[in-house]
Amino acid sequence: MTNQIHETPAHALIEKIWTHHIEPALHDYIRIPNVSEAFDARWDEHGYMHHAVELIRRWCAARPIAGLTVDVHELRGRTPLIVMEIPAANGGTNDDTVLLYGHLDKQPEMTGWRDGLGPWTPVVEDGRLYGRGGADDGYSAFASLAAIEVAQATGMPHNRCIVLIEASEESGSPDLPAHLVALRDRIGTPSLVLCLDSGCLDDQHLWVTTSLRGLAACTLTVKILTEGVHSGEASGIVPSSFRIMRILLDRLEDSTSGRVLLPELHVDIPDNRKREAIDTAAEFGEPLSKHLPFVPGAHPAVEDGAEQLLAHTWHPTLSITGVAGIPDVSIAGNVLRPFTSLQLSFRLPPTCDDEAAVVAIEKALKSAPPYSAEVTVNGRHSGPGWNAPPFAPWLQEALQVASIEYFGQPSRAFGEGGTIPFMGMLAKMFPDAQFVITGVLGPGSNAHGPNEYLDLVAARKVTGCLSRIMASHATRPK
Repeated sequence: MTNQIHETPAHALIEKIWTHHIEPALHDYIRIPNVSEAFDARWDEHGYMHHAVELIRRWCAARPIAGLTVDVHELRGRTPLIVMEIPAANGGTNDDTVLLYGHLDKQPEMTGWRDGLGPWTPVVEDGRLYGRGGADDGYSAFASLAAIEVAQATGMPHNRCIVLIEASEESGSPDLPAHLVALRDRIGTPSLVLCLDSGCLDDQHLWVTTSLRGLAACTLTVKILTEGVHSGEASGIVPSSFRIMRILLDRLEDSTSGRVLLPELHVDIPDNRKREAIDTAAEFGEPLSKHLPFVPGAHPAVEDGAEQLLAHTWHPTLSITGVAGIPDVSIAGNVLRPFTSLQLSFRLPPTCDDEAAVVAIEKALKSAPPYSAEVTVNGRHSGPGWNAPPFAPWLQEALQVASIEYFGQPSRAFGEGGTIPFMGMLAKMFPDAQFVITGVLGPGSNAHGPNEYLDLVAARKVTGCLSRIMASHATRPK
């Protein structure tokens, strides 16, 4: 049953800031092709990332927030980090810190955008802002500052705030640890972490993420010849590089079931996460697969709704996300190719040791190469997953109050299939902190893919929820 939402001065101010200030800035941001460094090795030379950083820095610095400082932290050879600091207001304390996090780098363009849309062309239709990076995660800097501005303007207290907006998250956050070390004293010891880079199962509740998967990735290359040769001359004598690739992939994954075969990539699923998946599936009825763009007649690998939630969160998976050495079918000759390269992308369970996982992957691929082929593993990298600590009573109540105030429904929690390496890093640095990981990446918003969109109504509501949660944090029982 939906509770009636009572409009307040905070609601009106959020609407004003989003309509007149955030949305125009997001249009400009979407136009910038600042793909993450993993997809643009010359990012520094091209300047797109610096352009995006300056756009956001300039917008943030102009906000009427008492005591706000906005800096760009730079380290040689690394992407920049925007660092904002806001002192406590309206009765809050500077002895307690809230850390707000987001990122501004983007995934590559991807093909398949429908007519009238494109990755660098902002388009608003039916309350949705289409374009790469708006939802993942360009809106985070704007919404975070707006939440603080609304709190100050409407008399809500907040404690000292640090806002970090990084520029390498879509590459696995390789640059972030160095920034965190350099800024450790300035950051302090946050007791609350707020992050807007996650998803939701509908637009009717404030959704809080209780776990995130880790990741491991590498480029696997199999080379069997020094140059391509006529397939009629060599096939039957030379094993194809693709067949050798299949043999190696069979060491990693059961191709029939999709089960990852390396034990280092599996964990025991906590009982509370199993129960969470069962309860969420029962309440919302439709499984995750209902909202995915299957071709007509196709079906998911797992049918049960609860099992889909667990497969989406706690089971390791392997995806092939890129290929080299194979020509387009329109120009494919009768040639036995010299090599095949695949980009392997693993999603790891939240509590899996990502460093041990990537070592196990490389060992499985490089030991005893079939036919003594040349097998190389390059670009190996990984990032930790994250499993949320239990919500403190004050935070559990704050989530419900905020969700009802802005969504008219209680908050809900679920495990997310994506990865935010920063959360794993923070959990190790600040084990006593409370985490609110949320976002507007609902079914169909298609982050990383074509037709990505930001739900503008939901983004406004999440902004309001942040203000309310920060106020509850500032007044919580000590």
